[in-house]
Amino acid sequence: MKKVLLITIAAFAAIVSFAQNRADRQNLTDSASSTMILFGDPQSYVKYDINQPIFELTTLWVSDNIDHLNIKAVLCTGDLVEQNENNALDRRMLNQSSTQMWESISRSLERIDNKVPFIACGGNHDYGYKHSESYITNYPKYITFERNSAYKECLKADFPNRTGHASLENAAFEFEMPGWSHKILVISSEFAPSAEAVEWARNLVTSDKYKDHYVIYLTHSYLQEKTAAYTDHEGYWVTKQEGNHSGKMLWENLISQVPNIRLVISGHTGRPSPKKDIEEDNELSVAYRVDKNKAGKNVHQMMFNVQTLGGGWEGNGGDGWLRILEFMPDGKTIKVRTYSPLFGISPSTKHLAHRTKPYDQYDMVIE
Repeated sequence: MKKVLLITIAAFAAIVSFAQNRADRQNLTDSASSTMILFGDPQSYVKYDINQPIFELTTLWVSDNIDHLNIKAVLCTGDLVEQNENNALDRRMLNQSSTQMWESISRSLERIDNKVPFIACGGNHDYGYKHSESYITNYPKYITFERNSAYKECLKADFPNRTGHASLENAAFEFEMPGWSHKILVISSEFAPSAEAVEWARNLVTSDKYKDHYVIYLTHSYLQEKTAAYTDHEGYWVTKQEGNHSGKMLWENLISQVPNIRLVISGHTGRPSPKKDIEEDNELSVAYRVDKNKAGKNVHQMMFNVQTLGGGWEGNGGDGWLRILEFMPDGKTIKVRTYSPLFGISPSTKHLAHRTKPYDQYDMVIE
């Protein structure tokens, strides 16, 4: 018996000694916390085949950290692809067809399928042919309820998209976070949500069932980079149609009017640094503001978009940047950290893996 025990201990020690020595393991601030991971506009990862492994690295990182960081969900700000339905390749800006781009996103998401829910709003590039010339979208073909068993417990409601199809473009997901007395309801929305989709969201979150939940509203176009002004009067066919909501309209007609929407997350806007050959100005890809809703409650509003990082519009797609949203067990604080597993996996670059300026690392207090 003693010999068997010694052999078992030796075998375990051998396994541990050969385990990967992670260069920059991320940890919770409090072991009782839970997290959601935020991806920003992955379109530039998938439009070039050489960039696609970077986005897959981020989903692999999530899969590897689900238990370690107590990850409850992965959120995404939309623009899953560069062009929704196009085969003619403009080699100045991509080398993948729309089908290849959607398939790339789908392959990357396989890493987290059946482990953690993936919640993405629809982006302007996910509609029409090249840039929202119509309401057609391949989103419901690739982001399906059936592909990920993690949806079964958390998906509570959905609303048809503008072509009348069932889709997770407009959907509601419920989560319980350790230490939080209020449950969290995440609402995803189609690009420039229609009046009907906005009304559906309003009725849902103010219903008796969800009126005491804290609501996170996930929409693509809402805040502009750096200035944090609301988006308005955009030139896409979709945004010009009557009833479809800009960021300004969303604030006026929904966000400011509903007492329990406490956090809005968006992407869409951003621009490359003018010093792209020297350094990147990350502030041009983020925004943040806090405003009071009609009930006098603070509404935190965040924009996070990575598409021009890593070399501009035709760079590597975003340098692997993501955000870790840590829900502290005090039941009111969400810590925001901006991290890149692309830089973090190597000891020679791990010093670059954290963005710690005030616009990239801060606390949001929900009271």
